[in-house]
Amino acid sequence: MSTQITRRMTPVTVLAAAIGVALQFAAPAAHAQAAATAGAAQSSAQQTPVEQAGQSPSPIAAPVQPAQTTLDPTELDAVQVVGYRASLVKALDIKRDAVGAVDAIVAEDIAEFPDQNIAESLQRIPGITITRESGEGRNIAVRGLSGEYTRVRINGMEAIAATGGEGGPNRGRDFDYNVFASELFNSVVVHKTAEASLDEGSLGAIVDLNTGGPFAYKKGSTLLLSGQAQYNDLVEDTFPRIAALYAWNDPSDMWAVSFSAAYSDDTTKELGQNTVRWQQADFRSVRGVTCADNPTDAGCAEVAEGFHPRIPRYGEIEVDRERLGLTGSLEFRPGDDTRIKLDVLHSKLDATRAERWGEVLFRGNEGGMDVIDYAYDPATNNLTMMEVDNAWVRNENFEKAWTTEFNQTTLDFEHTFSDSVTGHFLAGSASSELDFPHEITFVYDDRDYDGFVYDYGNDEEPLIAFNGADVTDPANFQMAEFRDRPSNTKHKFDNFAADVEWAFSPDYWLQAGVSYRKFRFETWGGTRDTGVCAAGVYECDPDGDGVDDYYGIPATDALSEVYEFPDDVADGSTTEWLIPDLDAWRDYIDLANQPLREDVGNIRSVEEKDTGAFIQFNGYTQIADRDFRFNLGVRYVETEQTSDGYNSGVFVTVNRPKYKDTLPALNMAYNLTPDLLWRVSAAKVMTRPGLGSLTPGGSVDSFNYRVSYQNPFLDPTRARAYDTSLEWYFAPEALLSLALFYKDLDSRPISTERTGTYASTGLPLSLLLPTSPAEQDPEGRPWTISTIDNGPGGTVRGAELAFQLPFALFAKDTPVLRNMGVIGNYTWVDSEVDYTFGDETVTERLFGLSNDSANLTVFYENEVFDARVSAAYRDDYLTGTSGTGNRFEGYGGTLNVDMSMGYKLNENFDLTFEALNLTDDYQDRWTDITTQRRYEWDHTGRVYKVGFRYRF
Repeated sequence: MSTQITRRMTPVTVLAAAIGVALQFAAPAAHAQAAATAGAAQSSAQQTPVEQAGQSPSPIAAPVQPAQTTLDPTELDAVQVVGYRASLVKALDIKRDAVGAVDAIVAEDIAEFPDQNIAESLQRIPGITITRESGEGRNIAVRGLSGEYTRVRINGMEAIAATGGEGGPNRGRDFDYNVFASELFNSVVVHKTAEASLDEGSLGAIVDLNTGGPFAYKKGSTLLLSGQAQYNDLVEDTFPRIAALYAWNDPSDMWAVSFSAAYSDDTTKELGQNTVRWQQADFRSVRGVTCADNPTDAGCAEVAEGFHPRIPRYGEIEVDRERLGLTGSLEFRPGDDTRIKLDVLHSKLDATRAERWGEVLFRGNEGGMDVIDYAYDPATNNLTMMEVDNAWVRNENFEKAWTTEFNQTTLDFEHTFSDSVTGHFLAGSASSELDFPHEITFVYDDRDYDGFVYDYGNDEEPLIAFNGADVTDPANFQMAEFRDRPSNTKHKFDNFAADVEWAFSPDYWLQAGVSYRKFRFETWGGTRDTGVCAAGVYECDPDGDGVDDYYGIPATDALSEVYEFPDDVADGSTTEWLIPDLDAWRDYIDLANQPLREDVGNIRSVEEKDTGAFIQFNGYTQIADRDFRFNLGVRYVETEQTSDGYNSGVFVTVNRPKYKDTLPALNMAYNLTPDLLWRVSAAKVMTRPGLGSLTPGGSVDSFNYRVSYQNPFLDPTRARAYDTSLEWYFAPEALLSLALFYKDLDSRPISTERTGTYASTGLPLSLLLPTSPAEQDPEGRPWTISTIDNGPGGTVRGAELAFQLPFALFAKDTPVLRNMGVIGNYTWVDSEVDYTFGDETVTERLFGLSNDSANLTVFYENEVFDARVSAAYRDDYLTGTSGTGNRFEGYGGTLNVDMSMGYKLNENFDLTFEALNLTDDYQDRWTDITTQRRYEWDHTGRVYKVGFRYRF
């Protein structure tokens, strides 16, 4: 059975109207330029994208190509193009001179925009959206394809940076950009189409992060310093952010060296409410009727069939981050024909995440609770209000700490053997280690509480009230259970690549190369989860009659603290509750010496070896007296994988047979007019499966009755990708473009679900965590059993509209407007892929795909002052298939507005002011795609920065 869920499609007329408006807006400027003399050469026509971004020459320098023409800039000669505008010009040069679809950000843009990390800088590129965590960007999606489908290279070498957060350790191929400060990099180049000469493994994009080349700086010494005081209005505290760079460029051009450092220390808070999904369950009684004795009672049936919040609660999440980044680059040019470059990068992120909640644990405990009254919404099948006696009240204090340490060393060697032959060699190693020394939770329980009320009539700020016993009184609570889940995840990448270029004529050249990459992923997990009675840290049966008089240790003032929720709530909500003091309880039960058992579902590893070769033919010619550039090639790669992990309690190793891929690619760029460029690209592409999915065995969620199996025989996601675009460079610093793209996925790993018993999985009972509902009753309810198989593919299609417009084109005589400009883009993307729920197949979007996203920046810049305001929007997107009777879950749309200002005191010293998240955008999370039951509603506040920049 196949169900097609109908979704809103963005009409093509929206794109057409937008293009029409932009064309009409630009027409006067284009007409004014028509009489100007065409044919001014582009200064960067003979540079590669990385050179234009301020880097050292690319590994393979392109042969000289005829310069493209552009409109005469004399109409704008009264405007000095410096600073931010200069960076935009460089980015346009990179885009225009590439053969495939490329976008870029260069140093002035990254260093001077109010971005916490590279992900937030990348979101301004057309087609790129980001996911935020605790107020910072963490991952990106490119043209609707999540980070699992995107490869990241740092200084030319692929790497993975993994960190922790809300969802736990990153055990996939996704790249966590929040490991790095944006100040460490001076250019980012995003390749949206494939070339044979580019590394395989991407369906979405290849993102090149570059730390810079020392020869890009002036002769002699260069010193750059910046510092900021950062204030968050929810935290109500100020934190430092500093960066420095020193470069020495030998006046004889023989060698150059540079060093940079970036440091920040900050705290963010998420404040709001969370339901931890919604679910259905049978209650003991409803409005005085005992449900087990009255199975036909209408109230009991309605409550049992309705959805109620699993764990209704208010609380806060506090994240502390200390980030240090260091780079070093040493470059030699012993002769005109040889270049040797050594790059070193180190980044360390130390973080803690603390959570404090006051809640009711409906989850699995409804059979002992009495519903005094309720309200039911038939439109959503939600129990929007409940008054409950004998409720299970739980107040918890949680903290996890992690350290991510990333190191990379890269050696890049290039030599020109003759006028027509150039060789290049790259070798390097990168490692990322994510260590969680502790992930602890202590909970206070009152398991027979009378007088609890919730009301989600307003599900942004619901009523959550404890109207019975005082929830700040230690006498009403026992510390019933504790958890500790330390873990460690390591990624290591070794990379070797060699290629050669033969320019056998002035207009045609051939590239060929080989590569070898070895990747190692391993993860380990442990657990101390248990109840205090089971652990023997307290005598719960002091009279020895075999019946526990306590389910935990009675709370005391000395072991507790009263938490006060500081944000907006519905009138009547409880805003103070007692929570365990983590340090006091940790010492009281001697947590470090409690037994630590292995979490076998998270002890696994993968080793992957990729061997590849490519050949690519590049050329330039003219068709109808217009420039035509192209590259045509093929990449061949073999993949070997070995994985190991626990399967039914036994540690096993799986050696997978080698699989092979042949990946042709074609890119063409044709000048329809001197300033109207048409691109066409086609390629076969592939992305290897996520690392965490490639091991044998399964993991058990005994709190939610779910089992998830991995599969070491998953195939890559393979696809055919097609792109075309029109780019109109109608004036200096200006662009209007429309890109269309389509990806036909031949296959992809697909999650399938079935319902069954725990016994049917063959997994041992030892995997069930103590104190979890399933540990107490393994077959208390049906289990959702998820596996990952090689499934059918799907389609991804979309369009990007982008424009860049300096106002000087039509207001060159107006002092204010001629220094202003606007940059914007809009992306529409959709996909159709299948998901399996038991016997039913549902067609929906890919996870992480927003149908609509847009960016808009308005800027002003003169000789002493600059200012920018930017808005980034993405609409709702899916994150998973969900559970507890809900189908799919995801996030609502987001709109982030940032701004920055700078004032130049002199040639060397600037003052800066920046503000992030000016609208204090709320995170809206939901479960069930049809009813969108509110899962989470919280915010992280606004951030303000005051600082300086010094250059010498």
